[in-house]
Amino acid sequence: MTINMQRLQFPGDMTRYKEFIKTGLITAEEMERVDHNAQAIGVSGLELMESAGTALAMAARGAGAEKILILCGSGNNGGDGMVAARHLAGESDVTVLWYDSGRLTKSTALQAQRLMHCSLHNIRFRCRDDLNVHANLFYDTDLIVDAILGTGGTGPVREPLKTCIDLANQSPAPVLSADIPSPGIIPKQICAFHRAKTEGSDVFEIGIPILAEIGTGPGDLLLLHDRKADSHKGVGGEILVIGGGPYQGAPWLSGLAALRAGADIVRIITPHYLPEPDLIHIPVMGNRISISDLDTIIPLCERSDVVICGPGLGTRSHDVVTALAPYAKKGVFDADSLRAPLPHAEDSLYTPHTGEFTRITGSDPGITPYDRAKAIQKAGVHGTILLKGQVDVISDGTRVRFNQTGTPAMTTGGTGDVLAGVCAALMVSLLAFETACIGAYATGRAGEIVTRRFGYGLTARDLLTAIPQVLFGRTLEGE
Repeated sequence: MTINMQRLQFPGDMTRYKEFIKTGLITAEEMERVDHNAQAIGVSGLELMESAGTALAMAARGAGAEKILILCGSGNNGGDGMVAARHLAGESDVTVLWYDSGRLTKSTALQAQRLMHCSLHNIRFRCRDDLNVHANLFYDTDLIVDAILGTGGTGPVREPLKTCIDLANQSPAPVLSADIPSPGIIPKQICAFHRAKTEGSDVFEIGIPILAEIGTGPGDLLLLHDRKADSHKGVGGEILVIGGGPYQGAPWLSGLAALRAGADIVRIITPHYLPEPDLIHIPVMGNRISISDLDTIIPLCERSDVVICGPGLGTRSHDVVTALAPYAKKGVFDADSLRAPLPHAEDSLYTPHTGEFTRITGSDPGITPYDRAKAIQKAGVHGTILLKGQVDVISDGTRVRFNQTGTPAMTTGGTGDVLAGVCAALMVSLLAFETACIGAYATGRAGEIVTRRFGYGLTARDLLTAIPQVLFGRTLEGE
């Protein structure tokens, strides 16, 4: 028997999911996430560039210009401008002035090659002197298209791009900026792609699927950053796991998962020791965690970056969880900690399955991802909920995301404990909502990788080797 590894198709009519798209301005970082997720769905970066350039050409046509000067940088924004130039070449007198930095992106380099076969003036510049030679172009034109830096523009603009921007601002011709104005440029119009990044933009759709925005994907991993060369012990955070007693393996799985997801120090408060030398065991007196253990637990909560409560805890220690939660800066609440009254840390992430969600809210979340998202919003829980299922639903009450990674082989016990540990490690440097998005995606993706090896023989412990491969860019041979 083989397992169908094809990704789950999102169920139902996608039209009604539009309400989960965030409105208003989008940051450059968020747009980069959406772009990467669109490519993971199957819309290539080159397709997105072609669509953006087509939209930019449409905006330029609206200016009614006979002569157009298109300024292109070496990044993807420059590639958008080059696509626009191709579309406009047969209609207007087009000049493309592009920066040959020697480091063009792959797609922009391809667009530069295509320009060589078009009916337009194709001029490249490498230094400020090259621009000064062609300064007359900025005055002898009806429209300037700014495709210099866009969302990639950060910090002070260096030469020769600074001179290029200065010449554009000195020109009497109006400026049309692609997506977002290059730093320092003064546009008359901004042609934004997909979503506005700055006020006053005219938005043009470029064919990005809705799921690229409301779904998780590899774009979410862009929030993770490499550690500095001078990093020291503890920079990955200290995690405290509180659980065990009736079910002893669960807290150890969470702790090991936190280490694999980048945590530096993990302590386990639990009644029974398991031989795991990478984890620090903090014993308690009885066979379960009780109120009498709070003198030990609370100081450790206060010093820890994130506290995980619930794995294997059983039903008789909930009073301990509610008492210690206020002392946690950040908390991941799973399994048996998901009971009324619901515990709250300063920043809380709850990871229920369907039955646990019903237990803490009093309502059934339904079956479809749409209904489950609405149920989370209606519940009014103060914190972020990661509602596990065939499609995971993540919401902080306002924002909503859906995660489709994972396989049927992950129904084995302990995978939820691994997810809790992964989320805890991520939560050291992220807030709960972003943590849940990356944690759900990465754990499910790890399950897909491991399932290819073990099929239905997958165990929760098997996920541990694949977690860092997903989070930190290392893949199994053949992946």
